[in-house]
Amino acid sequence: MKKTVLETRNLCKTYIVDKQSNNVLQNVNLKVEEGEFVTVMGPSGSGKSTLLYTVSGMDSATAGEVIFDGEGISGKSEKEMSKIRLIKMGFVFQQMYMMKKLCILDNVVLPGYQAKLKSRQAVNEDAENLMRRLDVLDIAERNITEVSGGQMQRACLCRALINDPKVLFADEPTGALNSKASGEVMKELVSANQRGTTVLMVTHSERVASVSEHIIYLVDGNIQGELFLGKLNDIQETPLRERKVKNWLEEMGW
Repeated sequence: MKKTVLETRNLCKTYIVDKQSNNVLQNVNLKVEEGEFVTVMGPSGSGKSTLLYTVSGMDSATAGEVIFDGEGISGKSEKEMSKIRLIKMGFVFQQMYMMKKLCILDNVVLPGYQAKLKSRQAVNEDAENLMRRLDVLDIAERNITEVSGGQMQRACLCRALINDPKVLFADEPTGALNSKASGEVMKELVSANQRGTTVLMVTHSERVASVSEHIIYLVDGNIQGELFLGKLNDIQETPLRERKVKNWLEEMGW
């Protein structure tokens, strides 16, 4: 039986803007099983990114619960959450945040050094293996300004995976990429998931969403529908799955 690695119970997030309440998330109940690939979709302003940030502890919930790896995190201090994010979570964003003064390799190994879960030599070996697998080992010593967007995002994925996270959170990971680079990143996300990493992703792209097995449709902070596609066995299946996603989204009012 699969273990639930992430769960929300009546999760709410409210922002106060000009003394008025903006209910971005409203009683969201969600379960993500270990090894699952879940995508969150919905119109702009539906609360997709807010959901991602709240369940990962980067933002605090207004009400409700977030249970991560069997433990409630809503009451954790920022210091405690920083440790959990470092050791148990990985992140890939549309904006590829890397330290400008470090080369690509140094950016990849940095979270491994900070976590202190294994020796620096072991971290270096893991980084080399990841970068070889994602075909970015040849840019290891380059500055971040000397690589393409696709290479940078694959390097960001290496960094996100360096500590073997329980869950990889991806917020529009292909949003700033062309179609070729987007396809490369999609392929690597699928590969990471097939090796056992749980993925929770936000995207506007039907093509990108088609690689996931479970899609959640969010509108005005509420889950309005879910689509179950099953595991992707072959990347060549993507066009058929994409049509299913498109048809379903149209039914949902996309």
